[in-house]
Amino acid sequence: MSLLLTAIAPIFVIIIYIYTRDLYEKEPTKLLIISFLFGAIASIIITTILYYAFNIVLPLTNETSIIQQFIQAFFVVGLSEEFSKYIIVRYYAQPKPDFNEPFDGIVYAVMVSMGFAATENVFYVLEGGYQVAFLRAFTAVPAHATFGILMGFLMGKAKFSKNRILLNLSGLFLAVLFHGAYDFFLFIDFVPGIWVGVFISLFIGILLSRKAIKQHQKNSNFKDVI
Repeated sequence: MSLLLTAIAPIFVIIIYIYTRDLYEKEPTKLLIISFLFGAIASIIITTILYYAFNIVLPLTNETSIIQQFIQAFFVVGLSEEFSKYIIVRYYAQPKPDFNEPFDGIVYAVMVSMGFAATENVFYVLEGGYQVAFLRAFTAVPAHATFGILMGFLMGKAKFSKNRILLNLSGLFLAVLFHGAYDFFLFIDFVPGIWVGVFISLFIGILLSRKAIKQHQKNSNFKDVI
């Protein structure tokens, strides 16, 4: 039980952080919980199906090929996982009347991402123990959060823009770009010292996420109402 709690603790730390950053108009608890559960269950199922499809079309035959690892990172993993989250935000959260300011894109995208990360983290931590839990608490979990924030930032803008399709897809692209870069540096660990790229990409993602949060807070529809 303690190992399970260790696996999900960083998930809820991030959820609380994002929830408290929603300064002017909180989202309904019910919608947040459903988004989280969709991320934990539905997005995992969609991702698994896409994994199998990509592995049939783009089978990995040489683990030391940088080109193949690039494809694996950006398309098999990055695109599959972020597309599964995108689908939920796009077709469940974004159409809701409660999605009524740009910051809501960040809130719902992070909830879906944290649902996905929770399921993924439980599997990895139960297999690898406390050491894996500690490592992922400062790497994979915040990485999933940044992917969600960057996607949600643009999807939040899309809801109130005439260029909705372009902004939505740009959000998906940005999440895939950072997710793919993060995994790519992990996958090519046979290149000495390349692991530094993991932390560089994560650091850049965190910086951009902080800016995204502040910008949507500044431009909130409700800022002058309260």
